[in-house]
Amino acid sequence: MDFSQLLDPEKLIPRILDLIFIYGPKLIAAIFILFVGRWIARLLRLAVRRVLTRSKVDDLLVSFVCSLTYMALLAFVVIAALNQIGIQTTSFIAILGAAGLAVGLALQGSLSNFAAGVLMIIFRPFQTGDYIEGGGVAGQVQETQIFTTHLLTPDNKLVIVPNANLMSGNIVNYSANNTRRIDLTVGVSYTDDLAHVKQVLEQILAADSRILPEPKPLVAVSELADSSVNLVVRPWVATKDYWAVYYDLTETIKTRFDAAGISIPFPQQDVHLHNTAAS
Repeated sequence: MDFSQLLDPEKLIPRILDLIFIYGPKLIAAIFILFVGRWIARLLRLAVRRVLTRSKVDDLLVSFVCSLTYMALLAFVVIAALNQIGIQTTSFIAILGAAGLAVGLALQGSLSNFAAGVLMIIFRPFQTGDYIEGGGVAGQVQETQIFTTHLLTPDNKLVIVPNANLMSGNIVNYSANNTRRIDLTVGVSYTDDLAHVKQVLEQILAADSRILPEPKPLVAVSELADSSVNLVVRPWVATKDYWAVYYDLTETIKTRFDAAGISIPFPQQDVHLHNTAAS
């Protein structure tokens, strides 16, 4: 090939002009599509943010939805601009789809945690500060992120639980309601007067102002066990007072029973030794 002919101004300038006339309008249209499409994508992102904010959706979910919306629209704009220039985007879209599938398979666990995090933010099975049990651990919710949830155990250990583990099993929220019921089982001797025992228990419950009058506390015989008569004590308290009342009530029952002469039996075994004559 004779490069001198290609560089000949008499032939080079017409070729350049031909390219400009052919691809110039397409290039200008592609740039116009990029700028206008990007501007529209930003407007739609703001609109989605306003709608979600007015719906009182969690800020974390709002941020992610807006980001995903903007990136999806921007990808559509870039493909439209490339198509305007004349670049075949079919193979490009196929490559993107294959890459997305590969990334999805590689990040399957992370994507499941992401989906579980979005579901927890939408359905709100618990809130920050609630004491929950789920994923094989119990603790106070510190924060819920897209992939994990941070729980603080009673002994001040931070446990990071994958969101998929929480959503795949039962979630027990101890802080969901304003009141909780304390369930205590008290065993007394068969020789004790049950009427007197119930009277003492009812007096203990009535003396504690933290115990709610409604629903009415329950004191009843639940079982005739091997070595004791078991009674259930079930008062209702505010959720924030649960453990304080639980511990105080247990101690008070023991001290009051001792003062009233009521015995709390414990399992015993009688061992009998027999002397046998030596053979």
